[in-house]
Amino acid sequence: MRKFGCLGLILALAAIAGVFFVVQMWGGRGPLARPISVQIAPGSSLASASVQLEKAGAISSASNFRMFAKVFGSDAPIKAGEYRIPAHLSQADILKVLQGTKTIQRFVTIPEGWASVQVKDAIDKTSGLTGTITVAAEGSILPDSYAFQRGDTREFMVQRMQSVMTRYLAKAWAARKPGIAVTSPEQALILASIVEKETGKPSERTMVAGVYSNRLKQGMKLQADPTILYPHTAGRPLGRRIPGLWVSEVNGYNTYAMVGLPKGPICNPGRASIDAVLNPAKTSALYFVADGSGGHVFADTLEQHNANVAKWRAYRAEKGI
Repeated sequence: MRKFGCLGLILALAAIAGVFFVVQMWGGRGPLARPISVQIAPGSSLASASVQLEKAGAISSASNFRMFAKVFGSDAPIKAGEYRIPAHLSQADILKVLQGTKTIQRFVTIPEGWASVQVKDAIDKTSGLTGTITVAAEGSILPDSYAFQRGDTREFMVQRMQSVMTRYLAKAWAARKPGIAVTSPEQALILASIVEKETGKPSERTMVAGVYSNRLKQGMKLQADPTILYPHTAGRPLGRRIPGLWVSEVNGYNTYAMVGLPKGPICNPGRASIDAVLNPAKTSALYFVADGSGGHVFADTLEQHNANVAKWRAYRAEKGI
């Protein structure tokens, strides 16, 4: 009897050890030495995902993973997406990750006022996207942060950005203020691109839009410095003062040498600049110049404006800029 009692104890201890081993294999430290990302394609099964995980080094055995998942895991389906797997994550937690919503969030951000050549540069450099693109039509992209998944094409990203712009412009145009200076969504986009480049101060946008609206209505030249640059830089920063010879150049953009709007946008304006053009400030101002604090000072008459320009030039001379 004592012999059978000892054997039973040994078997019980062996069973306990076995259970402990299995639990450790399932819930213990995983074999992955460093974090990785895994892309689970739509329609993937647990079997195919487990093979993928084994190849990536996240689990030791695909077959054991499936067996343990059936015994210890939930029966919730795995979800497609890109997942970040931390180093040494347990098999139990890996299954939870694949069944949850903790996919890697990837974004490409397009700031307000970027030209389309700059947008292309950013998308070209964005890791995780595939394919090639050409420069999008200027003004066709709405600046924002756009989420994507690894493997999305760059062309798809551009199309999304353009679709968002198309929808927003249509919505904003429908809600425009009566009697504004622009007569079409296309004109609104062009003027918004100028407003975007003229001021980075949110509180000034409607006032700048009001000045340009007044000039358009009175048949005055807009005389917007950024329009001088666009034919030479395609919207990239110049990095120095505008050469004097450029001011008098006649082309489709230079608003110092023409009356009315340029032939197209000079950047991709954001929502606030579009809204400002479609609901400009009610003002009699016709002029503005930098005030040295990052903003502008506005004037109704040329005499007032000349005095403001003199103050700005004195400020620049004092600061050596």
